[in-house]
Amino acid sequence: MYTELIDFSQPSFYLALAHILFNPIFWNTAARLEYKNKVLTKLAGGNPYRGCYGLAVTIFTLGITRDYLYHEALSFQPTHPFFDQQIVQISAFLLFITGNVLVLSSMWALGVTGTYLGDYFGILMKERVTGFPFNVCDNPMYVGSTCTFLATALWYKSPAGVLLTGVVYIVYKIALSFEEPFTAMIYSNKDSKNE
Repeated sequence: MYTELIDFSQPSFYLALAHILFNPIFWNTAARLEYKNKVLTKLAGGNPYRGCYGLAVTIFTLGITRDYLYHEALSFQPTHPFFDQQIVQISAFLLFITGNVLVLSSMWALGVTGTYLGDYFGILMKERVTGFPFNVCDNPMYVGSTCTFLATALWYKSPAGVLLTGVVYIVYKIALSFEEPFTAMIYSNKDSKNE
């Protein structure tokens, strides 16, 4: 039954899955190495901003690659008639808009260094961002990205896409269990130094 919904013989499915798993592992590992050993700052000639911008370009490129592989994987997967319903397609459209608004507005609110782990480089924001979209949800970048993955799965009428979106959600939840306490510790250390 499951083989009618998802074609597990397609290499593109596993390539997309691997990239979905790899990306947060990579950026969390790179950020921790930077925080503890200043690896990227050293590679950038001692300039933390250049190091952060280099990581930003890398993470952004990996995100584009992941999204491309996800779309490729869905194009080789079976569709299901359940997704033909008008409500499902309207939901896909609304999720896509919502997801992109959350991602883009959080990037705007945080700037490049806030979005791309500048706090691990010692580039800290003056205060926590609490305006939109952070007053709507705690992690708008991850929530928005997950919405966009689900929107694409629904639009492509792909059960495999829904499964991969579930993996995205789980991976982000795991990443947050590492990121949130670590970021809180960084800002707590900043506050204690300012006292």
